[in-house]
Amino acid sequence: MGNGSVKPDTAPAQQHHEVAQRADVPQLPWRVPLDPAPWWAWALFILPFIVVPGLNSWLWMGARDMLAVGLLTIIGASVVRVAGGVVLYRVELTETALKARTSMLIRSLAWQDVDSIEIGDDYVVLTRGPDENEINGIPKDRTAEVGAVMEAIRAQAADTPVRRHRPRPGIGAALVLLYLVLSIGAFLLRWHIVI
Repeated sequence: MGNGSVKPDTAPAQQHHEVAQRADVPQLPWRVPLDPAPWWAWALFILPFIVVPGLNSWLWMGARDMLAVGLLTIIGASVVRVAGGVVLYRVELTETALKARTSMLIRSLAWQDVDSIEIGDDYVVLTRGPDENEINGIPKDRTAEVGAVMEAIRAQAADTPVRRHRPRPGIGAALVLLYLVLSIGAFLLRWHIVI
């Protein structure tokens, strides 16, 4: 008899807790609100596409100039990669993982791999062992909401099978290849090395 009276009391409490957790979760996938990408990131990403091919097309042909073409191309590609890679353009929360998109890569972090979630002024840090994944650029008035949604989804995903994904190339990877073709191609066409 004692066992029968305990079960009805604990079961509704657990169900109520689960319903409350579900109420905090918006319809998934949910896009984390982020500030727009800064103008300098767009400028640094686009400028090498114009400047470096232009410079490469006007260099004189010779051993030193080939070295200059190579150095300019490598420096420009580094600028494009860094400028595009450090800015988060989209962060989506799904039932199984957090997906972050930079211009170069689309990264995924399974909720079961997240050890803790820390909320700051305009950022949220997801800790996975010794690694920290920081999501910057969240409006200050919505940081607490984003952290609460992440905690609720993480709690719901505890019993879900883990799905881990490798980073995939984003559109920026294709643009860097295009940049390399333009910058080297401009030099080759200018000096009729390739017709």
